[in-house]
Amino acid sequence: MNAPVDAGCVSRSGLNWLLHRAAQQLGSVAQEAAARHGVTTRGQLVLSALTSEEFRRSQLALGQALGLDKTTLTAELDRLEQAGLIVRKPDPTDRRVRVPVITEQGRTVQAEVEKLHVEVETEFTAGLEPAEAHVLRALLRRLITADHRPGSGSCL
Repeated sequence: MNAPVDAGCVSRSGLNWLLHRAAQQLGSVAQEAAARHGVTTRGQLVLSALTSEEFRRSQLALGQALGLDKTTLTAELDRLEQAGLIVRKPDPTDRRVRVPVITEQGRTVQAEVEKLHVEVETEFTAGLEPAEAHVLRALLRRLITADHRPGSGSCL
């Protein structure tokens, strides 16, 4: 993360370019942190969602909530299940529907990766004042929640 930055990358002023580059830099280090525990960043996103009561729902509903298409989510759930981090149970009201449930091992891995991601984000924003980091998060949340168009898929 401390490698010299190409001046050509920083000089571009388009918001899409700047957001993409920041996400790329943060994402690559976050992925390395997740990989230490055998999961991908997308896998961590799924595990984090499954730790919440709000996300106890079908695979289809989970994918829609996370912006992941059916094929991508199924492949990720397969990996997480093979690693013993989730199980897929039949929905008691509709046996055709599968409900992914995080295991205790999955909760442990999710918590450990979350700690690493917090460390990565802290290091990434170390050049900002705490108030600036807070404003950055607040502005990004506003931009994301202000867009009411149908989802265009996952950014992961």
